[in-house]
Amino acid sequence: MSRTPTRLHVTEPLSEAAEIILPQAQAHYLRNVLRLAVGDALFLFNGRDGEWRADLRDLGKRQATLALTVQTRPQAPEPGPWLLFAPLKKDRTDFLVEKATELGAAVLWPLFTRHTMTRRVNLERLRAQATEAAEQCGRLTLPEIREPMDLMDLESRWDGSRPLWIADEARTGSSLVQQDLSVPPGLLIGPEGGFAEAELDLMGRLPFAVRVSLGPRLLRAETAAVAALAGWQALTDT
Repeated sequence: MSRTPTRLHVTEPLSEAAEIILPQAQAHYLRNVLRLAVGDALFLFNGRDGEWRADLRDLGKRQATLALTVQTRPQAPEPGPWLLFAPLKKDRTDFLVEKATELGAAVLWPLFTRHTMTRRVNLERLRAQATEAAEQCGRLTLPEIREPMDLMDLESRWDGSRPLWIADEARTGSSLVQQDLSVPPGLLIGPEGGFAEAELDLMGRLPFAVRVSLGPRLLRAETAAVAALAGWQALTDT
């Protein structure tokens, strides 16, 4: 059985005949987890220069050396929605970040609400989860992971040119197919305990916000995020 090609995200510029030096952690991953050897090929991307095939020239304990050979995909826009979500318990947040990355979210933005389950957000862990998911699903970019903010500060920090779709826990909002699909929206997923009355009042006053329904059933927060992103992707094919 053939092995799925290995993809790695790097920060260095990528170009024909360039040499890339991977640090110890990535060298360990190639050698001890993926069991690669000198001469094996893998694919690199950095979010700017497309995807490149690289040959493994040296694989030591402290670093690995790769030589770029050919660009396999040019860089292309990936204009996905923004996902705003109340942090969940660790494993469920990991799941949400992984699936949101796979489904094309361009921004992941934790929001603290009155009923948020936890106020501890490990941004480095979120970035690592998103990077691994992007490597595996074939994305050419990583989602931007933003610093958490309080929901009550949303109005002053929002780009008003982008609509905000609020997943309606009361299931009284309009369906996704009734929304303007010309601009990738923000998708706001509330906490397990629902929004507080003051938060609902705030969102009701926002000129750029609209409540949307995700179907007839009450969904867990991470399920709602997946449903909203999958619905956007199915309707726009992006």
